[in-house]
Amino acid sequence: MSLFGTQRTPRNLVFGAGQRKALGGYAAALGRRALIVTDERLAADPDFTHIIDDLKKAGLETGVFDGTIAELPIECIAKAVEIGRAMGADLVIGIGGGSCLDAAKVTALLLTHGGKPSDYYGEFKVPGPVMPLICLPTTSGTGSEVTPVAVVTDPDRALKVGIASPHIISHTAICDPELTYSCPPGLTAVSGADALTHAIEAFTTLRRQPTGTIVHEHVFLGKNALSDAWARLAISHIASSLKRAYDDGGDTQARERLMLGATAAGLAFGTAGTAVAHAVQYPIGAMTHTPHGAGVAVMMPYVMEFNRGHCEPEIAEIGQAMGLRISEMALSEQAGETIDAVERLFASIGIPRTIADLGVTAAHLPQVAEQAMLSARLIKNNPRPVTLDTMATLVEGAFTGERARLRAAAE
Repeated sequence: MSLFGTQRTPRNLVFGAGQRKALGGYAAALGRRALIVTDERLAADPDFTHIIDDLKKAGLETGVFDGTIAELPIECIAKAVEIGRAMGADLVIGIGGGSCLDAAKVTALLLTHGGKPSDYYGEFKVPGPVMPLICLPTTSGTGSEVTPVAVVTDPDRALKVGIASPHIISHTAICDPELTYSCPPGLTAVSGADALTHAIEAFTTLRRQPTGTIVHEHVFLGKNALSDAWARLAISHIASSLKRAYDDGGDTQARERLMLGATAAGLAFGTAGTAVAHAVQYPIGAMTHTPHGAGVAVMMPYVMEFNRGHCEPEIAEIGQAMGLRISEMALSEQAGETIDAVERLFASIGIPRTIADLGVTAAHLPQVAEQAMLSARLIKNNPRPVTLDTMATLVEGAFTGERARLRAAAE
């Protein structure tokens, strides 16, 4: 297959310590009345006050919505839209973790095109560009500052739902690792584990035949040359920094590398997509109310084993990007060592080993498998074809902790 790559990114991407100071200049070029979308904790942070002051010095009027809630129930977005309309906002700025950034994306969408979030669920449902959007992440995890997707919790549906469109990619992303310095160990762990999962899944997604219309048929196109480059960069930085940042939040070098890795992972899966680990997490998260990053990280070693026969060379490359000394081993050994290393890294930062440890019971397993299959945009990306029966086998393996059984079932 000939080389093919696609890049969907913000117009401006700025990374580095202290770069939040660039916000005023970018904002002033895009609008005059900025709605800032964040959460209650961040709104009380001194850094947030300084950011608002910088915007005012740049000549902007500001309004603040600080009601974002984790997992992003759609009712909190309605309140943000109400504030934005009342002030005549012509610019939206998201500051915070993934939920805050996704809330900003959906708010910009609704302020521009009206309606309700459910009007845009799925792929390519956004009819055109949205109001200018700037995103500043304060965790190293979701990569939402650079991706074309926003995930919300809809009370009318059992699972989280995604809005996927290139139109909701932020105009400008400013990634300042100093904003992550106060991130506690638990949040550092689940955010960083989420980012590594993004990179691994992007690097091992199905590689599609690149037709002339593929970019208009799929928001997430599958494995390609450009996503691979970002995924390798992400894996290298995250594998070398995640445990260090978890152990010592004041390790500024680790914080920088972890944030760069998380953003690179967002750029990787923003075109390639994610796959089965994320599909399984959605029902598990809904059942157990556990963090998204913990759920996908628990699943990742089992998914790698499940997919191994369809992407063993790629799994070996992941190990090399992690810095493992495996080049002299046979390919199968390289893949096995890589999966072991991912499992060890997650264990070292407190990620549970099985979905049973997250609170899933044996009685839940059929429901988890059935609901995971509903995430068509994720299932279609998996390198190994997935049926309800094979999904049930994967889920059971992740429940019992029997990775070897998954390997045998794949052979």
